[in-house]
Amino acid sequence: MAHIELILLQRVEKLGQMGEVVKVRPGYARNFLLPQKKALRASKDNLARFESQRVELEAQNLKRREEAERVAERVAGLSVVIIRQAGESGSLYGSVSARDIADAATAGGLSINRAQVVLDHPIKTLGLRQVRVVLHPEVSMSVTVNVARSLEEAEKQVRGEAVGARAAAEEAPEEQSVAEDEALLPPA
Repeated sequence: MAHIELILLQRVEKLGQMGEVVKVRPGYARNFLLPQKKALRASKDNLARFESQRVELEAQNLKRREEAERVAERVAGLSVVIIRQAGESGSLYGSVSARDIADAATAGGLSINRAQVVLDHPIKTLGLRQVRVVLHPEVSMSVTVNVARSLEEAEKQVRGEAVGARAAAEEAPEEQSVAEDEALLPPA
């Protein structure tokens, strides 16, 4: 299938920088880049219009990037707690999605939407995870997501204590060794 040439109006991850002329598949252009106003079709008229507006677009981009950097510095090290039901092995009944993380981060003081949360794969177990949040195409930050069954369990996870199946497995050998010691004692 033929590729379409576009002029990028902002940096697009894994594609290019502002002002570059790139070739993409028609569906990617039609369904994502053009409706999101991230690109223009690369015609002579659009190239001339882009060049005349380039300074203005770069100034707007710089201003938005600086705002995003200030926000990232202000909420650096943000940690959110998400309470979910889980089995004894620590696997969740369901999963934690980008929407859940965005809602928790908004409640924690960082106003973001789910499209800004980058999850490589859904979170399906209890524990602490680092999740990338893209505030601007050139600025991203890391948010710690603490998935637990209760607030007490979340506090234990932050302190580094084992919870769930791991805690039970660590306690079981101690109980077993006490029973073995009692078996070795002579009868009274």
